[in-house]
Amino acid sequence: MKKLLVISGKGGTGKTTVAAAMIRFAQAAAFADCDVDAPNLHLVVPMAAEPEQIPFFGSSKAHIDADTCDGCGRCASACRFDAIIAVEGRYGVNVYACEGCGVCAYVCPRKAVTLRPDVAGVRALYAGPPVFSTATLRMGRGNSGKLVTAVKGAMEKAAPEAELAVIDGSPGIGCPVIASVSGVDLALVVTEPTASGFSDLKRLLRTAEVLGVRVAVCVNRFDMHPQTGLLIERYCNEQGVPLAGRVPSDPHVPEAINAGFSIAEVDCPARAALLRVFDNVMGLLKEGTA
Repeated sequence: MKKLLVISGKGGTGKTTVAAAMIRFAQAAAFADCDVDAPNLHLVVPMAAEPEQIPFFGSSKAHIDADTCDGCGRCASACRFDAIIAVEGRYGVNVYACEGCGVCAYVCPRKAVTLRPDVAGVRALYAGPPVFSTATLRMGRGNSGKLVTAVKGAMEKAAPEAELAVIDGSPGIGCPVIASVSGVDLALVVTEPTASGFSDLKRLLRTAEVLGVRVAVCVNRFDMHPQTGLLIERYCNEQGVPLAGRVPSDPHVPEAINAGFSIAEVDCPARAALLRVFDNVMGLLKEGTA
């Protein structure tokens, strides 16, 4: 299975729009949404059947048994995260502040405090075909990198015969991005011709270099500021990073998204440009095979 990852240095660059188009053009038999903090690929790549939903357990959280707790307050005094709160003479836990360190359980003389597995999110797997793996991380939870790894693993397990898998990654360079990048054959970085887009692109390219992953760059809404777009292309040429293409601003894009389908289904300038990007990306993937 060849794995194409679509990522961006910052949010709002059109990463998911590009990923959905790549899925459509390739008629991919397997794809995944690894932007677990804010998954939205399902909005433009609808599936016919209901998914299998699997709870994802992250770090443990403290739990206080109200019947056993005598209200001595030792747990609250020992908690450096201020996660223990008083509730009607007894103590409870603010799960958003709890780091699961276990100090409260250690100091409790009544053994009223225990650490319990915490449901940090939910994975969803559409068995297909095509196979679609995604997940949602609960608010205030960590372990996003582990959840991303689980999403990718579920996709690969459910579609072992797929020739190509397309993965919609997270913006930035944090844990979910690093987990998304791991093991892919090519990362298509979507950027925009702005100062922040250019700066974040540089950070993401350095991250990919450290991880030893091949990358290509697509400049979305190139005509928004062509001068910065040209600076981005010049920088990529200097760094030896392949340019997959430019995509123009196109009012058909938000119209398609608002209607709930991929821009690849609309005859418009953005679609034509993305098809050229797709052809270039497929060429780069074949080069990696040779």
